Amino acid sequence: MKHLPRLLLLIAVQAALMVVPAWADDEQSRDLKPVGEKLGTVRFPTSCTPAAQRQFERAVALLHSFWFSESSKAFAAIAQTDPSCGIAHWGSAVTLFGNPFTWPLTGNALTDGWAAVERAKAAGAKTAREQDYIAAVEAFYKDADKIDHRTRALAYEKAMEQVAQRYPDDTEASIFYALALNTTALATDKTYANQLKAAAILEIVFKGQPNHPGAAHYLIHSYDYPPIAEKGLPAARSYAEIAPSAPHALHMPSHIFTRRGFWQDSIESNLKSKNSTDNHFDRLHAMDYLVYAYLQNGQDGKASAVSDEVKGFKKVNSESFPAAFALAAIPARFALERARWGEAAKLALHPNELDYPWASFPHAEAVLTFARAIGAARSGDVAAARSDLARLKTLKENLVQAKNNYWSGQVEIQIQAASALAAYAEGKKEEALALMRAAADMEDATEKHPVVPGPLIPARELLGDMLLELQLPAQALTEFEASAQREPNRLRGYYGAARAAEMANDGQKATAYYAKLAELALGADSERPEFRQAKAYLAKK
Repeated sequence: MKHLPRLLLLIAVQAALMVVPAWADDEQSRDLKPVGEKLGTVRFPTSCTPAAQRQFERAVALLHSFWFSESSKAFAAIAQTDPSCGIAHWGSAVTLFGNPFTWPLTGNALTDGWAAVERAKAAGAKTAREQDYIAAVEAFYKDADKIDHRTRALAYEKAMEQVAQRYPDDTEASIFYALALNTTALATDKTYANQLKAAAILEIVFKGQPNHPGAAHYLIHSYDYPPIAEKGLPAARSYAEIAPSAPHALHMPSHIFTRRGFWQDSIESNLKSKNSTDNHFDRLHAMDYLVYAYLQNGQDGKASAVSDEVKGFKKVNSESFPAAFALAAIPARFALERARWGEAAKLALHPNELDYPWASFPHAEAVLTFARAIGAARSGDVAAARSDLARLKTLKENLVQAKNNYWSGQVEIQIQAASALAAYAEGKKEEALALMRAAADMEDATEKHPVVPGPLIPARELLGDMLLELQLPAQALTEFEASAQREPNRLRGYYGAARAAEMANDGQKATAYYAKLAELALGADSERPEFRQAKAYLAKK
């Protein structure tokens, strides 16, 4: 970054001055936030009235922790406090981004965002810096009916880069630029160029402002990839302490914990998040990660309880992809991770009485359909598997039509894997292997979506299972070990590797992998067959 030395000096000076927000001890402003609220510390100078300024920094802190329902109210209140505060409407426009890792925007967000930009311009901004912020967000919303999402997202990223360069003393500009770099990163870029560039910016901010919610939050996103996840642990260990009042801040550390296979840490993180809110966006998102972690520890009873809780939802007040994904993925994971193929084959979008806009989220429906196809094929019901495959192809076409390239590609991986299992059930072993290897290679060439804990079942793990059934244990072991590089500490991954090593007469590796299974079993509340086999094998040693 061009002005990093100057930025670092500014941060050091600010850090010495901002142990608590300046307005926290102001008698007139104590009603602006709940007593005891902790959102971290943000410094974002504006030209608005002193009262609006105090509200503004709280609103930006809420925004940095993706507490959109509260930041929306906060920015609207600022505009009431000071009608000439144009930058307040900038805040409303950015809040309407929602979680930028779930882009493109749906519903009325684009039109409402553009309306907020127009209000910002009409209200005016008293400084060139504020005008530049407004112009940057305008670049995202302008001509949304004519210009595709990625072009506008890149225009916003470039505009924020210019703001950060123009105002090198403004750490908020650097933080928002870093977030834009993360959200425009390509899932196929295995150099992680954007993410590492963002991380380099954020690490400097985080060092100087260790209580900044945005710096910690976006560092976690920057490092949410297997080869670099270790670098995200300091931010992951800090973020929940920085902003414990924000449900998303309590959840976010589990992204890094999941990448590292730290299941108990993930469980504790997501329990805190789940129990801190009634908002279905945050609650369901945390529950998805929670079920995933429980299942890796063999805590099937606790996973079942969370799954039953989801089944009890009669209405979900969040029309968002994370909520849709969780509604589909939680029951799918609960069946597949326990190898309950018949149960998986009967999955349905649940609950039926839930008036949820599934048509808006074909990529979420595809998750459940894929699980159903796996269950049908593994149960020997080829006709049902082929029917689910046909539905997957329709869902992919819907995504192609919507120009959702990432998820259409992910559904294509699901199609390849499900086709492989269907072919295997039909006795077409060579075709099945070729299809499953293609699915695994395609999955390796991309990354999991930032919203999700991981693929429903890693394709390379499925390939290992298939090779085991074909009595090719040495090849299977290679695939299980390769899968573990991307998705570490998975229960079924360890089990597959242990079985493969045992069948290949590699006693050293078999013992090591069965020992890993036995370690996971220490926290289990169920007696999985995998655990019984591990104990039996180790008892002979």
